[in-house]
Amino acid sequence: MKKLLLRNLLIVAICCFNCIGYSQDTISIVAVGDIMLGTLYPSIKYLPPNNDCSFLMAEVNHILNDADVTFGNLEGTFCGDTLQVKKCKNPKVCYRFCMPDHFVNCLKDAGFDLMSIANNHIYDFGYSGLKNTMKVLSEAGIKYAGVVSHPWDTLHLPSGIVIGFTAFSPNRGTLNINNYDLLRSVIDTLEKLSDIIIVSFHGGAEGSKYTHVPREQEIFLGEKRGNVYEFAHKAIDFGADVVIGHGPHVPRAFELYKDKFIAYSLGNFATYKRFNLSGPNGIAPIVKIYVDTTGKFLKAEITSIYQDEDTGVHIDSLDRAFKLIEQLTKEDFPETPLKFHIPQVIPNKN
Repeated sequence: MKKLLLRNLLIVAICCFNCIGYSQDTISIVAVGDIMLGTLYPSIKYLPPNNDCSFLMAEVNHILNDADVTFGNLEGTFCGDTLQVKKCKNPKVCYRFCMPDHFVNCLKDAGFDLMSIANNHIYDFGYSGLKNTMKVLSEAGIKYAGVVSHPWDTLHLPSGIVIGFTAFSPNRGTLNINNYDLLRSVIDTLEKLSDIIIVSFHGGAEGSKYTHVPREQEIFLGEKRGNVYEFAHKAIDFGADVVIGHGPHVPRAFELYKDKFIAYSLGNFATYKRFNLSGPNGIAPIVKIYVDTTGKFLKAEITSIYQDEDTGVHIDSLDRAFKLIEQLTKEDFPETPLKFHIPQVIPNKN
């Protein structure tokens, strides 16, 4: 057991060809994908036992807390007392997520600093649900961005470095992933206020058939889900330093572009009930990205996790997310100067 735990704590590294070490001038960013810790709608049976989410991320909380910045995508709302439920054109493909307000403490305990709220679930309970979500996150000290009324935010680190953050999606009321003029404008604003800019997007088709990045506009359920390849490159062209994607509910490739890091999808991270967790939907990376104070990529580490529908997030000794991302990166971006490497583990003889 000790050897297995050591193996997963040391995790695996992704380096550029001229990868350099990190120092006191290095900023570390831990990023994960979709988070929905249980919903009381349409039934409280979709909540964790005893209305307690604390066990869901317990196995990886130490990893999430071990960074200057920790990011996730909030795939749902803290809906409070409101049940202003959105209407769906097709109920068979429509899910609505309402987390109890006190579940924000699980995010806080896990060390989350930034949350994207730019996705198709942030208006599940109308504007009142959005307003309550923003209130709950603010009171917990968690920064968020991605809706028209709150397009960006900044995070001030103890070192004095300021992180700028914004998020885009194809969904109403959010910053439109297909609007590059808006993307440029927001990044221009953040460049005046921050040292490192993180751009998140919720885009691309959903499910196990869509692990690849097609480099073209993706249409899913009749909706323009964005050309995520073009979006990510334009974000960096405009001044972003790190681009983090989510939305397909499966891991996708990583890429290095102009010495800046892109993750095209981090999959389902902590999604209790109501989510398909079969195949690649049930595995995901925790990626720890190291950049210098100018935002240049230095190295990254992946911890592979898997989810059990009832017991939450677990470290995956089979490293399935790492292996899948390595394969997808080689297939989708053979030109990228990223090298995947599993470091040798020397067992403790004591």
